[in-house]
Amino acid sequence: MAQPAGNLVDQIAQLNAARNLVLGDSAFYPQIVNGILPIIGASSRLELRRWGAEFLAETFSSPALASAQKEQLAAPALQTLRETLELPEKDTVTLRHIVEAAASLYPLVFRHIINHPEDSAVWENMTAIKDDLLRKWDTFPFPVKLGCIKFVQRVVQVQTHGLTDPRRPEQNETSLAIVPKNHSLLALPNLEAEASGLLDRLLAVFQEDESDPLLVNATLNCLAVLIRTRQSIGNKIINAILSFVPARQARTPVTPAVRVGVKSMERTARAFMIHIMKRNPSHPLASKMQQHIERLMQSRLEAVDDSSKKRGLPAEPTDGLDNMKRAKLDVESPPLIKVPPLPPGPISYSQLYTLTEDTGLSSFDVKQLPVDLLVKIVVPVLARVDQSAMHQALDAVRMRYQTLQKQQAAQPPLPAAAEEEDDDYEPEYQPMDVSEPVAEQVDALLAETADFQPDLVSLGPFVLPQPPPLAENEAAEIGRSAVGRVFDMLASSGVAANTGKGKSQQHLGFSRLAGSTFDRDAWVTLLTRLATRAPSGLEGYKKTDQDPSSKKLTISNSIRETLYRYILEDFRGRVNVGIMWLNEEWYNDRIQMKFTASQRAEEDEESSVPLHYDQWSLRLLDGFLPYLDSRDTKIFIRFLSEIPEVTIPITKRVASLAKDPERVNLCVQSLLYLIMFRPPAREMCLNALEDVYQTYEESRPVAGKVLAKWRPQSAAVQQPQPDQQSTLVTRTVGQQPHRSTAVNTIRDLNPSSPTFPRFNTRRIAIEMNGSEANRNSDIISLLSGENRQYHVLTET
Repeated sequence: MAQPAGNLVDQIAQLNAARNLVLGDSAFYPQIVNGILPIIGASSRLELRRWGAEFLAETFSSPALASAQKEQLAAPALQTLRETLELPEKDTVTLRHIVEAAASLYPLVFRHIINHPEDSAVWENMTAIKDDLLRKWDTFPFPVKLGCIKFVQRVVQVQTHGLTDPRRPEQNETSLAIVPKNHSLLALPNLEAEASGLLDRLLAVFQEDESDPLLVNATLNCLAVLIRTRQSIGNKIINAILSFVPARQARTPVTPAVRVGVKSMERTARAFMIHIMKRNPSHPLASKMQQHIERLMQSRLEAVDDSSKKRGLPAEPTDGLDNMKRAKLDVESPPLIKVPPLPPGPISYSQLYTLTEDTGLSSFDVKQLPVDLLVKIVVPVLARVDQSAMHQALDAVRMRYQTLQKQQAAQPPLPAAAEEEDDDYEPEYQPMDVSEPVAEQVDALLAETADFQPDLVSLGPFVLPQPPPLAENEAAEIGRSAVGRVFDMLASSGVAANTGKGKSQQHLGFSRLAGSTFDRDAWVTLLTRLATRAPSGLEGYKKTDQDPSSKKLTISNSIRETLYRYILEDFRGRVNVGIMWLNEEWYNDRIQMKFTASQRAEEDEESSVPLHYDQWSLRLLDGFLPYLDSRDTKIFIRFLSEIPEVTIPITKRVASLAKDPERVNLCVQSLLYLIMFRPPAREMCLNALEDVYQTYEESRPVAGKVLAKWRPQSAAVQQPQPDQQSTLVTRTVGQQPHRSTAVNTIRDLNPSSPTFPRFNTRRIAIEMNGSEANRNSDIISLLSGENRQYHVLTET
């Protein structure tokens, strides 16, 4: 990094790489900062100075860098910042970052000087930067002014007295309270007076007639920190803000920009005081702040919002004066529409509604225009038509219609002879089977009414065309996508609480309706039965067919694959889904086997169906067995106890757990549970346990106890030495034969026997003719050893 500067683009790229390095690991900050200071100094190019000032501002404001490291890096960084600030070339971007870095450095340098008063060069650089910024504050560009407000706030915060805790001096905030009275560089009266003057300079923005809203908002945000951390100057700041009314800052003319600025100042001041009252509801100035908030709201409504309201409705009607004012002011009424008289003779509807004398408009055939075009023309015209002219036209048509009705009523009736002729007329009867005259009459009527019907296209019934048939691959793809969406929904939703109808079905047992609760379990039930029961009878194949393993992936196998992946994503939380699925597979296999056996007698060729339980149970075990540990004993035993059938391959998978010495107990306990509570699988599990005993030496202490109880005749079980047997057994064999009989009785007890729960150690001890306390201790020690399960069941 300290090499001479080369190409500017390459240097910026290297500097950005260094920035990314420290952002990833803050431990590189000291090396990077010390390495780039010669490159970003006052003698470097403008682009490098900009980058360096921004990087230093980020470095000293980063929470990832410890305060002790920041103090060590402050001295060389201050020298570089001072030299850059004293350059005659004033770049706005560089100045803004220098001010931000100075605001972060001032508390660090102040604490450093308190602890190291001999380091006067650092304090001299900090003082020079502070004096330069405060002297040129008003002349800086606007972005730099905002940074100066933050810098002054830090100076005031440091140079006033804060709270201290003598028990934890290392955690005290940097303030005048931790400065010794006899410090060689820091004079407490001068620093306190400077802080008071800077605070007045900050508050002066509220006394000006015209202040920039951005400066006011920045000042309010900085003062909130001072009120929270410095109670000694809090009341002074609040009183200055109480005298500030943002509506007075509105300059004329009130433009939208001025209106937005006033609203922003009012909202910031209101939020400022609301925040103070929330933190300290019992503040002595709380009532005044509440009144000032209401005053701000009222002033904003009066001074700003009135100018933004829309103009109200006019008092006069839009088409002139109303009738009362027209009569008083002798104003002429709007012109009337000239209605031409109706022509003599019969009148058609078109002549009835025609109010214009223009021959061109009267002869225009509107039927030539499309209906949609007429709608687009008529609706806007009706929306803009003059209401007075509309009412006059309606009245004219109404008068015409009433006149025609009166004329028809005044016409004389028809002669009597004509009426008699009409009454005597009887048309000839035409039988229904003569169709030709009827057809001729219908054609004549259609020809007569053709001229009166509108020239519209006659549309017949519309029927959607049949969709093209789906190919087998397309149907399978659509089915897989539907199944995938259902599983996405299952993964993103939890199990809904059982309410209403579902709650009443919790205790129905096998009488409940599967999938009636509309929760996640219902969807899982639906999917498992779609995979198992839906393709029932469709997966069969004969011996002459090809191998079923070569068939294409069906929708049922797609659901099974998705269920398999869904369960393995979180086996411990979705063990219920796996158990439900395997039960459905086992049930479907048995039903299919029964159906296939009944069909074999009817068909010549022997047919069969693929069985899925063995395949998917083993695949599911192979999927989660590598991830089981001793903490999953209950979950694994529950899985083995609730699957419908335990087969020899399943016991071999369970026995494979003994390959790991840490999972030997998990293997033996699982097999012991199956031996005790699943009698159909007892011999398979004992064979697997005996194989584990012979193969893995680590399993012999625990597996030997189980085999000694359930298969004592096995040659694999090593007989214990005489000194390893219990005291009770030794005494029984050597001294008291009747006690040996009692012990053998205890060993031969069966947990499933109805007499087993009434096992009483006191009664057996008394029958053994010994001390009750000694006999009880011996029997309990025997039970807690190789017959521990009997002891537990006896207590329950």
